[in-house]
Amino acid sequence: MISEKLQKALNEQITAEMWSANLYLSMSFYFEKEGFEGFAHWMKKQSQEELDHAYKMASYLIERGGSALVDKIDVVPTGWGNPLEVFKHVYDHECHVSKLINDLLTLAQEEKDFATQSFLWDFVKEQIEEEATAQGIVSKLEKAGDAGLFCIDAELGKR
Repeated sequence: MISEKLQKALNEQITAEMWSANLYLSMSFYFEKEGFEGFAHWMKKQSQEELDHAYKMASYLIERGGSALVDKIDVVPTGWGNPLEVFKHVYDHECHVSKLINDLLTLAQEEKDFATQSFLWDFVKEQIEEEATAQGIVSKLEKAGDAGLFCIDAELGKR
């Protein structure tokens, strides 16, 4: 059985994952409107990945005898700048999510919940990848400038 404290924290993370999904969906809509179909596609995939994280966490909570909750999801931004600014925001957001996951792992350690620690390590590893991917896109956009923007858009559309 999972502790109430850890159950509450995991439910908060489920809400955060769902908010992230909406954030990336908002970015996708923006990119589509601006004619960047590849960036829009990449963001839709990212949005689905965040929902998958929420589903995985909910299933885990239920498997451990807890209750998964769907809480209120706050609104996400709808106005975005150029693609570089958007992907800088993605990188910053992924760093924020890494902190949230690390805080969850710390709580699981404090609660001496080894099963939850094991479960969360997959998310810790994934966040390393997410940060690196976002930083890589930012770096490419910085180097490519306006001239290479549509090449990177096409590349990300292959995801």
